Amino acid sequence: MAIDFEAEGMLDGVEDERSRQARLELLCGLEEQGFSLDELRRATAERRLALLPVERVLETEGPRYTQREICAETGLDFDFLAEARRAIGAPAVEPDERMLTEVDFNLARQAAVLLQSGLSREGFLELSRVMSQAMAKVAASFTSVLGQELLRPGDTERDLGLRYAETLRNLGPLAAPALGDMLNLRLREVIRSAVVGEAELRSGHLPGAQPVTVGFVDIVGFTQLGEEIPPEDLGELVRGFELSVERATQPPLRLVKTIGDAAMLVAPSPKPVVDAVVGLVERSREGEGRPLLRGGVASGAALQRAGDWYGRPVNLASRLTSFARRGSVVASKDVHDAVPDGYAWSFAGNRRFKGVGDEVPVYRVRPPEAG
Repeated sequence: MAIDFEAEGMLDGVEDERSRQARLELLCGLEEQGFSLDELRRATAERRLALLPVERVLETEGPRYTQREICAETGLDFDFLAEARRAIGAPAVEPDERMLTEVDFNLARQAAVLLQSGLSREGFLELSRVMSQAMAKVAASFTSVLGQELLRPGDTERDLGLRYAETLRNLGPLAAPALGDMLNLRLREVIRSAVVGEAELRSGHLPGAQPVTVGFVDIVGFTQLGEEIPPEDLGELVRGFELSVERATQPPLRLVKTIGDAAMLVAPSPKPVVDAVVGLVERSREGEGRPLLRGGVASGAALQRAGDWYGRPVNLASRLTSFARRGSVVASKDVHDAVPDGYAWSFAGNRRFKGVGDEVPVYRVRPPEAG
């Protein structure tokens, strides 16, 4: 029996006749696709009715397996499968609860193959966490871009929902190969800069901490800007900052992460980091209305884990960035000594920074014409 959507109050608040008719057609179409009245009520109340057609495109087959069945098929034990699901942010399920899908089964089967190939459990869980976090960013960016590109003035919910669904239906088959190609590209870049020497071959272990140079760049006065300009303008400012950092990042320099108003860069040696950080800060001084940047650079031994870096040079570079004046870059003595030519250096005194230990000689670095 067809649902009387008007009697259910699901057309309430939709005033003009065109929008009411579009809402009704969308609801009827979603009912035919198998959405329940409760699902439609909830989506209407949450103002996400237009996204239900997209869910249907992305949806896999419903629950088919229990955790016990998947463990029996793949040879994985309950505890590890549960931990692997937590690593990717999947909800916990009971061993005999029939809540797992074909996608869950495929992921478990792939995990079993990787473990049989020699990957440790700890290594698999670390990779799973990193990939899940990366995919969350990709998905958020994907939906944000599509939302902006596909929305048309005067759209009804039905127009937008169907356009979303059709676009994803066409893009979906292209996404997995594209992500795989980008992963291969990044792997090639990382492996070209990796070093496996005789000591590592003898011990059977890659080095832990290794010498690197770390640089941070941030937007000066970002918190105050957030109070003075609309969120949309602040978002555009951050996107412009991220784009400028990406353009400045060329191998062997690597962009580790952006955190709102700040970016972290790493390279095996100091000069690429100094070049990039000084270049970014100097360019921020050139344009009227462009937010000023500041930066800090430090060298030392750091440990890489899950795509991030940890250790004294990371802490020191961050502290140096906070210490730097508007539109300036400061660096540690190690960096100053390693890049003597091509820049104007001036001693900024010995400073003590929280969490770093002893006093640190600090140097201000500028382009040669500024010296």
